[in-house]
Amino acid sequence: MRDLTSLEMCAGAGGQALGLAQAGFRHIACVEIDRDACETLRANRPGWPVVEADIRSEVVLTMAEEERGGVDLLAGGVPCPPFSVAGRQLGEADERDLFPAMIELTRRAAPRVVLIENVRGLLDKRFDRYREVLEEAFEELGYEHLGWRLLNSVDFGVPQLRPRVAMVAARPDVSPHFVWPQPTGSEPRATVGATLLSEMASRGWEGARHWAESADSVAPTLVGGSRRHGGPDLGPTRAKQAWSKIGVNGHSIADGPPEPGFVGTPRLTVSMAALLQGFPTEWRIVGKKTTAYRQVGNAFPPPVAKSLGTAIASAVRAADAAADAARAMQRAAPSATSEAGDLRQAALAARLEAEANQRVARKYLYRAKALRLELDRLRLANEAQQLDRPNAHVVAWQEIPTQHGGDGPDGRLADPGPAPTQHVGDSIEEHEGGAPARAVA
Repeated sequence: MRDLTSLEMCAGAGGQALGLAQAGFRHIACVEIDRDACETLRANRPGWPVVEADIRSEVVLTMAEEERGGVDLLAGGVPCPPFSVAGRQLGEADERDLFPAMIELTRRAAPRVVLIENVRGLLDKRFDRYREVLEEAFEELGYEHLGWRLLNSVDFGVPQLRPRVAMVAARPDVSPHFVWPQPTGSEPRATVGATLLSEMASRGWEGARHWAESADSVAPTLVGGSRRHGGPDLGPTRAKQAWSKIGVNGHSIADGPPEPGFVGTPRLTVSMAALLQGFPTEWRIVGKKTTAYRQVGNAFPPPVAKSLGTAIASAVRAADAAADAARAMQRAAPSATSEAGDLRQAALAARLEAEANQRVARKYLYRAKALRLELDRLRLANEAQQLDRPNAHVVAWQEIPTQHGGDGPDGRLADPGPAPTQHVGDSIEEHEGGAPARAVA
């Protein structure tokens, strides 16, 4: 089974890249403009080819063109602010809108599938026409648009209410095989307390277990903000209030877990936020607290990316299998045609032989009929002779013995020989005495 390849755009801290790798994709490149995020990728996956650049740069566009036709998946979690309420939802008027760049990369790289992830606000009615334009652009490039799907991270095992929008477009050979992933999260859902207990107690805080028991719900959506945003916190007032209800101080991010003797409402660390996003415990976020938290807050949860990646990988492999089967049939076609030709020739020969045998059989049948008719003719002739023979010697009168005959030795009338006879009514001359004899009445 061949490796599936991907080009990862706007890779960030690696949430989507990690999930896709877990689904079986090998990254040809992970492109990210933020230096700290690039260091995060290199620190956790030294083997990934990380490219620190703007995805609109000529370097990236040229790279995409060089990979043309050899990429299974082009994936990107393009910036969210153009479509988020916090970002004022400027859409295409926002300079941070990178959907056009993804379309251009698609045109150059010609991947088999395109995956783009963004915030729920992209589905707002105000962006209906914008989505239609994007769909038309992909269709013009030969892709079938497979829809926009709202996926909630909590349904995929992430302990956070984090709705994300995914768009998938695929080549015609792949699209029939694609099926959107179904929720994989188990019940009961993972809670904030259960997820963070180990971290909260890592420095000896005595109240960690009690806190975990009270933090028995999933987390609100983590907000990462942007470069224009201030220091790290858990979002606007409404979000902070939601965090407060589960026992988390959302006004800032802590440098470390609570120490022994801590009293009050604990804050999250960057590592704790990463756990709530579905990153593995060993995933290290590089950079100062503000930039590190921004990487985590903007991440696409790896478990959700893995589910999407698995669905895409299944579709690509199914398309490959169908293509392999078609090629095998094409290779077998000449042999099958030859075999069919041989069978036709054999059938023709058998038919001709059968016809010849039938002609011979008819010939002998005709001969048999002729012989039977000849036998019938001979039989009838013989019967006719048997019927005609007694009539040829019947004598209707008493023949008179003459010198030419007399009684035979057995007492019967001897053969009169050639002497003339006389039938009834006729006269006959008597040779002996010359007197005529009278006919017997």
